[in-house]
Amino acid sequence: MNTLLPSAARRACVAALLSAIAWSGAYAQAAWPNRPIRLLVPAPAGGASDMIARTVAESVRASTGQAVIVDNKPGAGGLIAVDALLSAPHDGYTFVLSPNSLVTEGPYSYKFRIDPLKDLAPVAEVAKVALVLVANPSLPIRSAGEMVAYVKANPGKVTYASYSPGSLSHIEGLQFNRAAGLDMEHAGYKGSPPALVDVMGGQVQFMFDGMGTSLPLIKAGKLRPLAVTSPQRSPFLPDVPALAELGYGSLSQTMGTGVWSTPDVPPEIRGELRAQLQKAIATPAVREQLAALGMETANPTQSTEDWTRALKRDYEHTGQLLRSIDYKP
Repeated sequence: MNTLLPSAARRACVAALLSAIAWSGAYAQAAWPNRPIRLLVPAPAGGASDMIARTVAESVRASTGQAVIVDNKPGAGGLIAVDALLSAPHDGYTFVLSPNSLVTEGPYSYKFRIDPLKDLAPVAEVAKVALVLVANPSLPIRSAGEMVAYVKANPGKVTYASYSPGSLSHIEGLQFNRAAGLDMEHAGYKGSPPALVDVMGGQVQFMFDGMGTSLPLIKAGKLRPLAVTSPQRSPFLPDVPALAELGYGSLSQTMGTGVWSTPDVPPEIRGELRAQLQKAIATPAVREQLAALGMETANPTQSTEDWTRALKRDYEHTGQLLRSIDYKP
């Protein structure tokens, strides 16, 4: 007996099946997240990035009811964390939270097997921090102007530290040399703590450091702040001028931290996480916790497109400056 359905009935069955599939897919996306989210951090526990991650993770957990597990993967300029992201299922449950340097600086100092501007998808920027120009407090210097005069009076004898060669800390010193006509030598370190130890000990005289690590030492009188790199004065150091006020507007730059996924994660999931992160950084609790680290929240209205353009601009600017000194990692 012929059991085939008539043509019209077959078409109706196919349409119903496709509708059910589409509905189930939409439901699955609408139900995100329905299990824990993994947030990879290319920094050790207790560091600034780790504390930012745990702050926003708790806010997202409270909002979604799902745990957000912070998984520290330090080392190699973020490469270890990126490799872990690429190796994980691309299902919208694994992301990377990192300083923007992962994209804007890392490729010039580490051998990435991907192009981070193309192979990582920006989700949202969550925090930003200015750098602060600090000096050994035993020096007879209380302002950036006095620093310039001091360096010029001691040609070839002054050194500035950075927390890593090829980083914004290095580049700000390079730009300051050019803008002010200075000849400071650069000394690159593996992180802020050892560099700051040498600034305080007098082995090097100056450093452009992240606000989060220098601020406690400034408050303790162990470092003297001379200027900040934010476009305006920092709320954490309101008596310290911005470099832009002093005629060095080209040095205005902050260091951002954000969240990335792989580009093949469904845009609906990236959009939902973005909304959760923007909701988090708009809350007073998150703002207060970041302020305790010397950081400000990112602009919650910033579009993904604007952030992507800013990352590309910073990447190109970094490359231009490093090539000008024939930088080799």
